[in-house]
Amino acid sequence: MADFIVLHWVIVLVVLLAIVIPFWKILPRAGIPAPVALVALVPFGALILLWILAFKRWPGDT
Repeated sequence: MADFIVLHWVIVLVVLLAIVIPFWKILPRAGIPAPVALVALVPFGALILLWILAFKRWPGDT
């Protein structure tokens, strides 16, 4: 039983990192501070960040 609990938390950690790390790298390119990527940990936070990135003016846009 203890092995299952450890495996469960390892999987949860990997999934959370797989969501936060890409946002952490992309947000500064859009002119948004990287720690805002932690919003992705909140339910529907990743969806909100995607909407913000989709409709934000990027620094390279003219």
